[in-house]
Amino acid sequence: MLQVNHVTKKYGKLLANRDVSFEIGSGEIAVLLGPNGAGKSTIIKCIAGLLRFDGEILIDGFSNKSIDAKKCLGYVPEMPAIYDMLTVGEHLEFMLRAYKMEDDGTAGRLLERFELLDKKDKLGKELSKGMQQKLSICCALVHRPSVIIFDEPMVGLDPHAIKQLKEVFARLREAGATVLISTHMIDSVESYWDKAYIMKDGAFVAERSAADTTEQSLEDLFFALTEGGKDA
Repeated sequence: MLQVNHVTKKYGKLLANRDVSFEIGSGEIAVLLGPNGAGKSTIIKCIAGLLRFDGEILIDGFSNKSIDAKKCLGYVPEMPAIYDMLTVGEHLEFMLRAYKMEDDGTAGRLLERFELLDKKDKLGKELSKGMQQKLSICCALVHRPSVIIFDEPMVGLDPHAIKQLKEVFARLREAGATVLISTHMIDSVESYWDKAYIMKDGAFVAERSAADTTEQSLEDLFFALTEGGKDA
């Protein structure tokens, strides 16, 4: 479970997040939408523990600043953070060692799913941008986290990899994981989200549950609320 309680983040005089609160339960997928500058990446980085903020963030009941919370968290950044001189296989080995875990076969299954198994011995700097993104996703999932946040995870992926990633989302939900996806590709998440949050000017302007009975699509709602702003 992910709980964000009254989070505010300022960059000097700029208010990037303004009293943001939401909760995502186990086995739920939530999407975070908003135009450029809405504050999506800022709240994602606050959750990941990369930024200081006012308020409280709990990951499976632990403060996100704690070691216990970090053990539960998987994070896929918008730009892949890949080590040039580590091979694909060494990236996953490094992650498992960092979490003091033995490989139960998850690493190989992830590499196979994202078609990286034959690239296992390639260095990070030898990978294309799309392959680096796939590797970043594998690194975030290899320690089997219970809460996973994705910041624009589909950027740079080919259609087959996007299909595979959607299947991963479904499996994570079935396994009871908590998933938060920040994306501007609204049509790619339309069919499988449980909760949706639309941000503008650092705050939520709408929240919707998949159980809501309304004829207005998520895309229509997004443009109705953010019209006049440039799409994220």
